[in-house]
Amino acid sequence: MENKSSFISLVPGLYNKDEFFNEIFNEQKTWGRIWRLILLFIGLTFLYGLIMGCYSGIAQALTAGIKVPVLFLLSLIICFPAFFVIQYILGSKMKLSHMSIIILSGYVLTGAIMVSFAPIIILFVLTGGNYYFLQLLHIAVFAVGGIFGMKTVLDALKYSCEQKNIYPKTGVEVFRFWVIILAFVGIQLAWNMQPFLAEKTQGYSLFKKYKGNFYTAVIYSIQQLTNPEEKTVRHSDKNSQFIPDTTGTEK
Repeated sequence: MENKSSFISLVPGLYNKDEFFNEIFNEQKTWGRIWRLILLFIGLTFLYGLIMGCYSGIAQALTAGIKVPVLFLLSLIICFPAFFVIQYILGSKMKLSHMSIIILSGYVLTGAIMVSFAPIIILFVLTGGNYYFLQLLHIAVFAVGGIFGMKTVLDALKYSCEQKNIYPKTGVEVFRFWVIILAFVGIQLAWNMQPFLAEKTQGYSLFKKYKGNFYTAVIYSIQQLTNPEEKTVRHSDKNSQFIPDTTGTEK
């Protein structure tokens, strides 16, 4: 394939997947592609982070731009070793470099899909979108991008199993469970790295701790959209689960 360093050649969802997968497994100089994928992914997710954080100002936008790629890459670094070892035990003959390319390709597709939602995000930011609505919208964008990205990885593993005979069928099923683990790790990291999107009244914040967890935060955001007049207790109430401290300090 000509111009292998082009954007299209690095994103499997933009052209024939079988051709893309075949190119990966026949490629000898894999580390160059790996670095291009990493840099492209960082660029895409940094851009999305900027757009995500611009709701709260330039400083928060730059911070979110750094946090989003770090979030994804940390999740992968934490989860990938166990996945690769298990695949090896199951009889996988796939090289580490090829496995890395496959998963990073899925990540790049995830980042590309997330950035494709940028005009929608910007529209709601410029038209005074509700903080809680934007929060849920970003979660939905992350989920949609992640689903398509991991489906691409799954397709690549199936291709390596059926066409190349270098990957075990059992490994394909194990990957489905690994994706769930990856998602939970990502959610936990995101919770500890917040805020990505801060309320305008809070001002800039590098890190902020909330009580509760990601799931109670989602429920709280939904409640604020459906019942905006409903009063809730704050951090100082020992029974509260997820209530952001709008003053930026804790009592």
